[in-house]
Order: sequence, then structure tokens, then C-alpha cells
Amino acid sequence: MAKVADQARLTDITYRLRGHFNDAILAEQHCSDEIPTLWVARDNICKVLSYLKNDVSERYLMLYDLTAIDERARIHRVNQPASDFTVVYHLSSFTHNSDIRIKVPLQESDPTIPTMVGLWPNANWYEREVWDLFGITFDGHPGLFRIMTLPTWEGHPLRKDHPARATEMEPYYADADRTDREQEALRFKPEDWGMQYASEDSEYMFLNLGPNHPSVHGVFRIALQLDGEKIVDAVPDIGYHHRGAEKMGERQSWHTYIPYTDRVDYLGGVNNNFPYVMAIEKMAGIEVPDRTKVIRVMLAELYRIASHLVFYGTYSQDIGQLSPIFYMFIDREKCFSIIEAITGARMHAGWFRIGGVAQDLPNGWQKMVREFLDYMPARLKEYDKMVMQNSILKRRTFGIGDYNSEEAIDWGITGPNLRATGFEWDYRKKRPYSGYENFDFEVPTGNNGDCYDRCLVRVEEIRQSLRIIEQCLNNMPEGHYKADHPLTTPPRKENTLQDIETLIQHFLNVSWGPVIPPSEVSVAVEATKGINSYYLVSDGSTMSYRTRIRTPSFPHLQMIPLMCRGLYVSDLIAIIASIDFVMADVDR
Repeated sequence: MAKVADQARLTDITYRLRGHFNDAILAEQHCSDEIPTLWVARDNICKVLSYLKNDVSERYLMLYDLTAIDERARIHRVNQPASDFTVVYHLSSFTHNSDIRIKVPLQESDPTIPTMVGLWPNANWYEREVWDLFGITFDGHPGLFRIMTLPTWEGHPLRKDHPARATEMEPYYADADRTDREQEALRFKPEDWGMQYASEDSEYMFLNLGPNHPSVHGVFRIALQLDGEKIVDAVPDIGYHHRGAEKMGERQSWHTYIPYTDRVDYLGGVNNNFPYVMAIEKMAGIEVPDRTKVIRVMLAELYRIASHLVFYGTYSQDIGQLSPIFYMFIDREKCFSIIEAITGARMHAGWFRIGGVAQDLPNGWQKMVREFLDYMPARLKEYDKMVMQNSILKRRTFGIGDYNSEEAIDWGITGPNLRATGFEWDYRKKRPYSGYENFDFEVPTGNNGDCYDRCLVRVEEIRQSLRIIEQCLNNMPEGHYKADHPLTTPPRKENTLQDIETLIQHFLNVSWGPVIPPSEVSVAVEATKGINSYYLVSDGSTMSYRTRIRTPSFPHLQMIPLMCRGLYVSDLIAIIASIDFVMADVDR
């Protein structure tokens, strides 16, 4: 009944949009994820998006994602308006727990559209990314320059006419003149970043924090404008870790891309596989067995613990405690020993498959999991005394880098960083997937949205993950670890020994992968750092036509200037530590 009610509500928003903007609505599109998808004329996009955010009862307050599609090589576009490039807005409503997708068709001769920075501040980076990778211009944007690629990069990499492999490009060379041009392009000019050299009563100092400083957790740079040690402004600079993950998703077959997903949030393990394979399963109509669902949940929670332990240790280390990280990495190794026994790998298991998992659980897995569940609670109590009750750490983090729920939603913040403000929103509870609705666990929240609460929430999440894993251990269903479906990749190995037809199917699916029907779908999960989703477009091929990875860390870093202005450099280090990000998750 709930699903019927949800569908009625979604239909209602479509009806109301047509009532207000009938001439602006070009078409309605059905997608496999059943998210209402409307095509809107460019001239009316500002009014439509403003209406959805401010005027409807649902209040689509979050710009969850903004991306684009190069439609020029696409074949299957039934009932879609003519479009060379399509800008896609994905909006989320928390009051009604619903999403809506708005598309705007653009022609190659005029790929321009108004900016939405005035409506959503987090549109800034998303629009820069679309301009950088697709060449779509956002009129009125405050600083439309490259964000993922080098300032001197030629072309727009996610266009279909841009090479997908280095072997398709001319060999790279750099003579003296080119080296000088590249160096000059990297010269730091404060005025280009919206900074001033001085005020009426003070001259400012500019400091590059990173891109290789240990406290920025990777190849990440923050250009600081300082008055003494006080931060006047900060400009995050990303892209140093960009490897074209979305482009690779459009050149690999559906199943051979699975290992690439592990390298996005490289601390999250199978949480990267999770939304990708579920998106393909939704397009293909594959229903996975109950045993598969529980196995997936157990592995996802083991990786959540492993990731949070890395955060916990590095967080305390950045604030000045050296010992905790050594203890916590010992516990992480114990967690990895279970993962390795089950999957054969540690950080990058790449173990989920289309329709299931790679293999069934090995003999003796229960004993290892039980020992870990008995071991961890006492360790967490020790860490409470060592870290969370440490008076110096409290003074360094209480009230530092704080923001409220409204600000967090405006900037696209999700996961523990949103829940630290007191806003209880967890995908595993609000939109359960893989059977999470059958598990008993709490959603930890904070009160102040500061550095301390962001850590506190993650610590409590470790305890809740232990609860979930124990329920997996005690209630593991019998049955198959993979679906019996012709598009499951690959079919269960044991079946190939029974008849030649299954052996042929196994060979074809491993060699070329399944052919996924033309469709579009977006599937999200509660990953280790927030909501992670894959928006996939199939054109009826063995490869994805468009692979969009919406990661939580991308909008999280964009909020750093708001969090640190008026504070000190030492406070910024605590803020960076509390965000919990990895640069591959940002840059992709």
C-alpha cells in the first residue's frame, strides 16, 4: 500500500507541474527507477526549479546531483525531445521522502543554460564539472573554469568524440615552450580565486595547504587567505586525483567495470559495487535471492567498520593523538582478515556480481565473525576513554566547523555529516535496500553539527554495524548466492558442468557481458561517507552509454570555506579530519 501511495504522490507532482508550467513541460519519460522524469524547456528551467524548491509542499530542498549526457551517439530515445546534450537535475525531498529528475535539452550549436548557484550553492562545483567535461556553459556562473582537468586541457573528456583511452591519443610531449606554458598556467593568482591582497588595515598572506600535505588526506589543495593565523577565506582545489572513472564506465562492459568501482571510495570496498550492480539489476529485472541480500549487507557493514576505523584513527592523529591510530589499525586488520577469508581480497574485493556475489560463503566464516563481534565492543569502550573523553580533543573540536541541518541540505551534505546536525536521515532506514528493513538498528545523530559530533556519529555507527552483522550471522538464509536469470553475470559456475547451454551462456557473459535493455536508472546506497549512487543509461548494448557516479565527498569538500572562515589554521586541520573523505571519491 505504501508503494501505491508513493506512486500516487509522484504522479501528483507531475500533474501540478503541468498545471503551473504546461508550455514548459516538453515530455514525460519513464525510467526503470520510477523517479518522475520531466523534460523542461531551457527558458523555463529557473522558474520550474525554484517552484520545486520553494513552492510545492514536498519542498525539494536538496540539489542531490547535476550532470549531463552527450546524446549525439545514442540510438534508443523513444518519446524524448531532440537533444544533442542533456542537462540532468536530480532533486530530493526529505519531508516526503521522494525524488524528481528534471532534464533540459540543448543543441550543439548553443550549449548554454542559466546557472543555479543562486538557488543552490552546491551547484557551483557541479556546473563547473559539467562545463569542464561536457563544454556546457552556465550563464551567470561566478567562476566557470576547469575543476577536474588541467587549465590547459583541450576538449571536454565526457563528450563522445573525445578518446576514452590514452592509446587513442597522440603521444604526449613537453618541450621547453610547452613546459613554460604549463608552469605559467599553474601560477597562483589570488584575484582569479576571488581573493584580495589586502584590506584597509591589513595585508593578507596566502598559503597553499597541500596538495601533498598529510593533513589534507590525499592530493587535495586548499588556497588560504590569512590575516595572521586567522582564515579570511579558503578555496578548495580538486582534480589532482581525477582518473576519468565515468569515462571508463562507458568503455568497459557492464561486468568488467565492477573492479573499477572499488577504486572510487577506496576505503569503502563493496559499498562501491553495491549501487552499481543494483542499478544494473533494476534495468535487467533481476531479483536476487534472500541469501545474496544478507551476504551483501554483512560485507557492506564490515567495510563500513573498516572505513570508520581509518577515520577514527586519522581524526585523532590529526588533532594530536598518536597512539589511537595504531590500535585502530590492528582492529581494521582483524576486520580485513574476515573479508579476505570470504572474498579472497582485502581493500578492493570487487566481490559483488550482477545478480549476486562471486561465490558462496566459505566453511568456518561464522567462527571468524563471532570472534570479531565478541572482541570489538571492549575495544570501542577503550577508545571512548582514549579519544572521545580526552579533554584536549574536546576543546579542539567542540563548536568548531559547525553548521545546521538547513545549511547541510543546501550544500548537498549526506551521511554522518548530515546526521551530526541532528537530522535523522539514513538510506538504510528511509529507503531500505537489500533487506535492510528486516534489521534492527538505530540511526545515531548529533546535536551541534561540529567536528566532535561528526566523529561521535561515526563511532556509534560502528556499534550499529556490529548489531547488523550479528543479525546476519544469526539469520543467514539458505539458498543460492546468485540469481537464476539469463543476464546474471556470470551464471553460477557449478551449473556450467550440467549442460552445454549454460556453459555457452557463461562463456558469452564473461567474454562480452550481458546486453541490458535500453533504460535509465539511478540507485543509491548509504555508503561509508554518505549517499553514493550510480545513474546509468543503457542504449541496449553490452556497455553503459552514460555512467554517472554521484559521490558524497564531492559536495562535502565544497562546504569547507563556509566551515572555516574566521577560524585558525589549526581549526581547519580538525575540520578536514572530521569530514572523512578520500580524494578518489571526490575526483573520480
